[in-house]
Amino acid sequence: MEKLIQGSIGLLMDLIRTQSYSKEEDQTAAIINSYLQSYGVATHQDLNNVWAFNKYYDASKPTVLLNSHHDTVHPNKDYTRDPFQAEIIEGKLYGLGSNDAGGCLVSLIATFLHYYNQPNLKYNFVIAATAEEEISGLHGIEWIVPKLGALDFAIVGEPTQMHLAIAEKGLMVLECKAPGKSGHAAREEGENAIYNAIKDILWFQSYQFPKKSEMFGFIKMSVTMIHAGTQHNVVPSSCDFVVDVRITDAYTNEEVLDIIHEHTISDIHPRSTRLKPSCIDIQHPIVQAGIALGRTTYGSPTTSDQALLKIPSVKLGPGDSARSHTADEFIYVKEIEEGVPLYIKMLDQIVL
Repeated sequence: MEKLIQGSIGLLMDLIRTQSYSKEEDQTAAIINSYLQSYGVATHQDLNNVWAFNKYYDASKPTVLLNSHHDTVHPNKDYTRDPFQAEIIEGKLYGLGSNDAGGCLVSLIATFLHYYNQPNLKYNFVIAATAEEEISGLHGIEWIVPKLGALDFAIVGEPTQMHLAIAEKGLMVLECKAPGKSGHAAREEGENAIYNAIKDILWFQSYQFPKKSEMFGFIKMSVTMIHAGTQHNVVPSSCDFVVDVRITDAYTNEEVLDIIHEHTISDIHPRSTRLKPSCIDIQHPIVQAGIALGRTTYGSPTTSDQALLKIPSVKLGPGDSARSHTADEFIYVKEIEEGVPLYIKMLDQIVL
């Protein structure tokens, strides 16, 4: 165990030192590939995604997916440290991607290696280190899931302080165009698209969907961008605005979109309906295993690769979501030291 944990910390430091912005993860993919192979693991790679199966994989058994991502956002302007300098100071491992989600990824890799050579497990394991999570890209987990065979449930590594996010909101971003007709602002001409947009914007602000999620409450819709007009004396013929919609497990994305169309006059198109709400039954064995170890359950308002999986999944990992995407990002070394054994203790209850 100590060797696995120290190896994980070393791997994370190597990953931090290597730039891996979304769609540019080829170098970190190579590091992960090499690391797994150093333990005798037969790896697979497609684009910047790396995955592997346990040594005694048996297609007749159910399979657990262990997944986290190795891409990062760009460092923000408030960094006071070199984001690519992996350095441990007073128990904190600093660096871009250390908390989101490098600590989770290396801890799941250590967990996979713990089980890799064990025969007679009740479950198979597949570890998947994937790309493009930070941009919900098309060439990450969604790209390789068809290559992984039948999957029964997943642990998605994101910083949760090793508590269990058993539900996650979905996301739709809506591109909206309110109609109008141009005319001279000094005369009674035209139809002002801004006024039409205001009608819809007020609806987005005030509407409450009938069904309420036990975990999340009501769906939240926020108008976040708006643009209209060419000059001061021309009535605008269109007004564009953007709406951020956080969808609960009470509705599907498609159901929400249908309701929005029924109540608005704007031309509305979602950028995507791929990022769906997710949840796992609290009675699921992996959730019960976590609860038995004193972990709490909650619903996560943020999106992750859970949204792209069509199997039960729990979001779980060392680190703290509040540190994600912040300047001078860090993870406590002790969070990894405690996270790996916790992963294993939970899984032992169902796979041995």
